[in-house]
Amino acid sequence: MRLAVTGAHGQVATSLMERGPVHGHEIVAVGRPAFDLAEPETILPALAAVQPDVIVSAAAYTAVDKAEGEPAAAHTANAVGARHVAAAARELGVPLVHLSTDYVFAGDKDAPYVESDPTGPIGVYGASKLAGELAVLEEHADGSAILRTAWVYSPFGGNFLKTMLRLAGDRDQVNVVYDQLGNPTSALDIADGVLAVAERLAADAAGELRGVFHMTAEGETHWAGFAEAIFASSAVHGGPSARVHAIPTSEYPTPARRPANSRLDCGKLASVHGVRLPPWRESTEAVVARLLA
Repeated sequence: MRLAVTGAHGQVATSLMERGPVHGHEIVAVGRPAFDLAEPETILPALAAVQPDVIVSAAAYTAVDKAEGEPAAAHTANAVGARHVAAAARELGVPLVHLSTDYVFAGDKDAPYVESDPTGPIGVYGASKLAGELAVLEEHADGSAILRTAWVYSPFGGNFLKTMLRLAGDRDQVNVVYDQLGNPTSALDIADGVLAVAERLAADAAGELRGVFHMTAEGETHWAGFAEAIFASSAVHGGPSARVHAIPTSEYPTPARRPANSRLDCGKLASVHGVRLPPWRESTEAVVARLLA
């Protein structure tokens, strides 16, 4: 199976490039300048040139804080761009796997979110991604699976895990918030999950395989707990470690508000697609070990 993946240098796209051949699939990453979400006229030609069996829509405007000052740019990429990718998939007659985020929720629920819960983004980034979800469903509902994920990290690009390891090399103590809950999720595990869903979509036209699904690692923690696990794994492998000083969100202000609860219930994905991602601690250990090696 040949998959066209948008966003050539993102964490998920890079992970798909690595994991695809392991599962016997060809991954073709498309990115700028040939493919640009901000230039819709490039989207269909770039994807058509790949002649894909499935399209994975992974490219996005992901600068959460910067989006607060650039709402038009975030909307152009995450909503308008997503619509054109979905329209291209429909035009080419192939399924689409579209990646979305926990930020479509307000974060005020006291339990993990399920797919049917009301959305209510509290920032520009989340609003733009929600608009993208709606656009995908309007353009290609009978051929698309939307996968919401959260707290993504990997050996690639910039992410929380790599930031913690860098900070531990410079200081003895790191301040990390404790009052935001979520599911730390390895992009390598996301890639495996995306490939499994893509295989089902390509092989089976059943409607229940389409729609919105949550896909995060098993288990939950807060950012401070995630940092502690990173440092513990690093210490085992002879890498840098630091003490975690847990602080409330109020002591770490950012331009964009973060959801206090980013936990996603992934039961629907497991029951419909048979996909469950590994426990977050297991995958954190693997990524830390790989980086330190």
